[in-house]
Amino acid sequence: MAVTDEAIEKIKAMITSGALRAGDRLPREADLAADLGLSRSSLREAVRALSLVNILDVRRGDGTYVTSLEPRLLLEALSFIVDFHRDDTLLEFLRVRRILEPAATAMAAERITAEESDGLRALLDSIGPDPAAEELVANDLEFHRRIALGSGNTVLCSLIESLSGPTTRARIWRGLTQEGAVARTREQHGAICEAIASRQPELARSWATVHVAGVEEWLRRTLIPA
Repeated sequence: MAVTDEAIEKIKAMITSGALRAGDRLPREADLAADLGLSRSSLREAVRALSLVNILDVRRGDGTYVTSLEPRLLLEALSFIVDFHRDDTLLEFLRVRRILEPAATAMAAERITAEESDGLRALLDSIGPDPAAEELVANDLEFHRRIALGSGNTVLCSLIESLSGPTTRARIWRGLTQEGAVARTREQHGAICEAIASRQPELARSWATVHVAGVEEWLRRTLIPA
């Protein structure tokens, strides 16, 4: 493993130094191994490991390339890890959401366009007066996805998207079991939308915090009854 780790570090150094850039094709295996002072087997293991986390793209019959290195692509590995969460870690995911989503919402309020703002309103208006919990949650996920995109920060957007999956079931569960949850969610979405549209970032941040904290507090009471 130490030899493979060394090979990984050497390839990573080539990328971070700019010797290899996004989209570049790696030299032939024999040449690259010789240049880096590695055995071909350790180089092969390093390439395999880096392809698993979307840093390298091995194309059969064509060669190995550096990927686009976009945050969305690199954070797919985080999504894979998040899928293995246990129910007792759900509160931890919600706490992280409570840190990230209000920040993204405030940033969106600073830079949203009129067209994007109208799109958010139309999205909220697209569900009927008495939506099923699953329909409301699907609308909720898309609402928050658009806000995260509106922040203009691709890393923040990718992190929020990665954390959305584990909390989906809890949001549906809350909608089915907590009295007034659906009406409360719609009211808070509307308040967030208006704060963003009126370009009030701190108000938008506050409403986003209230929104996520409400789910978190409900789940805490459900998992840890008084």
